Amino acid sequence: MSQEKLAEKADLSYKYVGEVERGCVNISLDSLVRIAKALKIMVRDLVGEI
Repeated sequence: MSQEKLAEKADLSYKYVGEVERGCVNISLDSLVRIAKALKIMVRDLVGEI
């Protein structure tokens, strides 16, 4: 899925999604949840073991 499509589904800026992917910004919990919902996965699948 493209960053643009993910951003659209998560109601986020595609620039922000790109920055998150590159590790340039710290993602908020709200944005993390939005991305997980857009991908139809659990948040824990994005963050892994803590």
